[in-house]
Amino acid sequence: MVGNYKVITLCGSTRFKDAFMEAQKRLTLDGNIVISVGLFSHSGDDEVWTEGTKEMLDDMHRRKIDMADEIFVINVGGYIGFSTRSEIEYASETGKVVRYLEPVSR
Repeated sequence: MVGNYKVITLCGSTRFKDAFMEAQKRLTLDGNIVISVGLFSHSGDDEVWTEGTKEMLDDMHRRKIDMADEIFVINVGGYIGFSTRSEIEYASETGKVVRYLEPVSR
């Protein structure tokens, strides 16, 4: 296990901060390098809403997806919003594996 780490970027609505933290913990203990969001805009990090910041963070998150082997979608209750859907499409287009916290109905 030592030295052979998969890189996983977490994606999902920032309203699910607790689920992000739990997934990060579990995936890390499973032997993965986990990249997460820097701020939780829907959970109180109001700095996101200053001019230009959200656009910068969205672009940064795509770079985080670029660095990953796969993404792990935090889809509590099956919820996948517009931004997360866009990240899933981007990850798929760039050949990343996409896994989900909860089963996805297709």
